[in-house]
Amino acid sequence: MRCFFLFVALLLVLTKLSSQEDSFQLKLDSLNTIYEDAKDDTERINVLKELYDAVIMRDPTAAKTYLMERMGLAEDLKNGQLLGDTFLDYGKYYYYNGKRDSARVLYKKALEVYSENELFKDQALTNHAIAVLDLATGDLDNALKRSKKNIKLLSQLKDSIALGREYTFYADIHQNKGNYEIAYENVLKSLDIFNRFEHPTFKAQALHLLASLESINGNFKKANLYGKEAYAIYKSQGDKLFQSLEANGIGQSYMKIGDIENARKYLDTSLALATEMAHPALLGVVKRNLARVLVKTEDFDEGITILEEAAELHRASNRPVEYIRSLYFLGEAYNNRNYPRKALFYYDSAMNEIQKTNSKSQLPELLAARSSALEKLNNFEGALQDLKVSKTLNDSINTDKKKQQIEQLRALYETERKEAEIALQEEEIKTLNEKSRADNLQKGLYAGGMASALALFGLSVFGYRQRIKRNRVAREKQEEIYKQEIEHKKKELASQTLHLVQKNTFLEELKENLENLKNSPEKFKMEFRRIVMLLKKEKASDKDWETFKTYFSEVHNDFDQKLKTLYADISEKEIRLAAFLRMNLTTKEIAATMNVLPDSILKSKYRLKKKLGLDREMDLTNFLNTL
Repeated sequence: MRCFFLFVALLLVLTKLSSQEDSFQLKLDSLNTIYEDAKDDTERINVLKELYDAVIMRDPTAAKTYLMERMGLAEDLKNGQLLGDTFLDYGKYYYYNGKRDSARVLYKKALEVYSENELFKDQALTNHAIAVLDLATGDLDNALKRSKKNIKLLSQLKDSIALGREYTFYADIHQNKGNYEIAYENVLKSLDIFNRFEHPTFKAQALHLLASLESINGNFKKANLYGKEAYAIYKSQGDKLFQSLEANGIGQSYMKIGDIENARKYLDTSLALATEMAHPALLGVVKRNLARVLVKTEDFDEGITILEEAAELHRASNRPVEYIRSLYFLGEAYNNRNYPRKALFYYDSAMNEIQKTNSKSQLPELLAARSSALEKLNNFEGALQDLKVSKTLNDSINTDKKKQQIEQLRALYETERKEAEIALQEEEIKTLNEKSRADNLQKGLYAGGMASALALFGLSVFGYRQRIKRNRVAREKQEEIYKQEIEHKKKELASQTLHLVQKNTFLEELKENLENLKNSPEKFKMEFRRIVMLLKKEKASDKDWETFKTYFSEVHNDFDQKLKTLYADISEKEIRLAAFLRMNLTTKEIAATMNVLPDSILKSKYRLKKKLGLDREMDLTNFLNTL
């Protein structure tokens, strides 16, 4: 009887799949007919895009064929929008097929086309795609930089929906960096937008991230509240992949608060959906979580079988971190079952995988678990050694976390400080403008007063005219002063910005090369040579310094010319040092900007003071401020 019901269930699934396949084929046939009847190439390109969207996840070969045809038509038309869209979709094709380097090349071509045609919204879309690629490859800093740039651009374009989506992504990057406070703040911004401008899919993504953040902070009930809201949205849209993902998260939260019944319910739902979608990575994660529930209820046989399936899925799909987790939980299951030798086998296997991937974040937990297995085997010396190493690593990780928290607070402070400075600048400019407008009004009142006086009394005509003229000249001078002050503020701000951009760009390039050196020791010679070239380039590049000097001279009354006039033998390098001192930069900041050690700057200051003929008691910076 049971076999009969299984047969009926299988038949229903096959019938449903057959029906879905028929519907899909009908859609393709319809689009192909429209393509054949298309009136022009623009319409053909639009149909080819629909065909590409329909097959990209099912038949990559067909998707590439449609892309190639689109590319040829778009190039013939010389239409920037259509060409950029094709490059972008080409990039997505490579991304979906795991060819990230090729995807990046195509994304950059799309960005180039959009930039040439001033298609700003499409630039933001492409920047987002590149940032997603950066996040996927672990380059969080570049992902963050691109996302931040996008937020600024989308704010200017007043595209609320795209801005809300970018806030969610920006929060996701910060979550990956461990900056949970910043992540929380930005995901709430995105939800505020999606509550005002309805967009269910993007709202569900924001809710999913919010649920994840609440779970990290141990607020599992809140996490489930947000997770269920996102799950309902995905269900209403028929998005089974994200339904599965959300149900898995809800099941995990229930497991952490000990509600095994609800945990099993949601994980079973997630497993059914992941199986239907045939998504190996998600399937492995869900199976592992379900197995952990079974182990908690001491259903060891089924739990271990499912854990072995999960481990194999992660190994086959090349997910090393997930594979290590599955091996760890297999060891835990055998250890709880009181099979310490078997547990030790899986713990050691996980350790070997960690050595291969250099992913040490799971080591403390793994060593503590292995210590328990060794203790059961009466290997007390080995157990104690594992515990000691585990504690040392945990202390190191906690120290790193504290550093990260301090860095996060510093980032928040710096952002707020910069915003406050900009607000102050804007307020000063606004005040000056208001003064200028008040003078204009006063000018009008004076003129009216004078005219009335002339009409009424006809006295002292020449005197009044002279006074009006003097007042006008004085007011015009005052207005010019106000304009100059406004320009002064703007130039000073541009000067500061240029300085920061110049320094930060160099540091970012240097950091990237050092990371390459760290990750690939075998490339030492090549990367070392590249770093040396970068340092030479930074040292030799005078273009930015000349631009900076121009701004600086305008703001600080031809400071460099005054120095050259007073001290004919002063060098360009000494002028640069004097300019930075005039800006009240610290020795450390000047050293970082000029790419030398702080001691070198101290010596240079001493030599400059000597060249300027200053007494020991005279402060160099104070003297430079008088010029």
